[in-house]
Amino acid sequence: MSPNADERLRSAARRVARRAGALLDRRSGVVQANVPRLRLAATAPATPTVWMITPDWNKPSGGIRKQYHAVDVLNAAGHPAAVVHERRGFRCSWFEHATTIVAAADVELGPRDVIVVPEIYWPSIRRLPRGIRQVIYNQNAYLTLDALAAAGPAAAAAYVGNPDLGLVAVVSDENAEVLSHAFPDVPIARVRHSIDEALHHPGAEARPRRIAYMPRRRGEEARQVLELLRLRGALQGWEVVPIEGRSETEVAELLRTCRIFLSLSEREGFGLPPCEAIACGCLVVGFDGFAGREFFQPPFARSVENGDVLALARALEALMVETESDPAAARAHAEAGVRFVRERYSAEAERQDLVAAFAPPA
Repeated sequence: MSPNADERLRSAARRVARRAGALLDRRSGVVQANVPRLRLAATAPATPTVWMITPDWNKPSGGIRKQYHAVDVLNAAGHPAAVVHERRGFRCSWFEHATTIVAAADVELGPRDVIVVPEIYWPSIRRLPRGIRQVIYNQNAYLTLDALAAAGPAAAAAYVGNPDLGLVAVVSDENAEVLSHAFPDVPIARVRHSIDEALHHPGAEARPRRIAYMPRRRGEEARQVLELLRLRGALQGWEVVPIEGRSETEVAELLRTCRIFLSLSEREGFGLPPCEAIACGCLVVGFDGFAGREFFQPPFARSVENGDVLALARALEALMVETESDPAAARAHAEAGVRFVRERYSAEAERQDLVAAFAPPA
């Protein structure tokens, strides 16, 4: 690999690490973390529990939010589950929840329990107590590819020849294909995310000329796109709002007032922000992050070639013009997007998938 290509890989890993709240190994540039120490129970509990190992990271992360949500869904479905944080008393505070949380030191594993562990813990998954069913909750297959490129067999050890691995759960069809290609003998299950209709829904008010984007993702490319539009005078009369420092609820409230969401997805496991923007009634244009291809569907979402700043600037400008020249069509397209998300990413579909993937076998 050339020095430039190697640095691009490291740069991409750093960006993903900042989003995921993972640990970045400075030597390899690869996202990784170590599982907390868990102990076996002296006496087998009467009821098995699902233990969801989760990083101690209190900044917005869609992956961690979904781990908390999975525990809530499992408990509601009658399968005892808990988020496991390493530090006693730690809990995420950037979104509202009443999730069951325990410290790793308080976990006592029974023989019928299930340990759910994210892909970023690949260096240490094999150090978990033996004889307890494991499910790797891989919410970004590209982090696994980064690890394989840097560490080879060591990164594959959690997936290959691991007698405790029950299956690998993924959150997009595209990521399922990636991991099936890498590990053809490993059972892989798709978990469909749900989009919370109570939070992510269209507003009743007319939408002003407003575009939202998340600068923590590919911020330099976003600045390039916006500067191209400014030079052409295309942004005159439009408000561009960077989404940063807002709670989950505040983000949804903002999206309900925007016409367009500029997607800057990169090597995603799923790509929640553009999908949630569609659910809020935004038209979406930008990079689909590969996994987002399944919901980047016309007429409500337009994908441009990854990294093509000029194509993105042109597509964004064209969409801006269309919302002005034919507002009725723009509203109809946005409404089609809302229906698509509600039908494809329903709470019931997610519940079925989570129970099938994580609940202890009968």
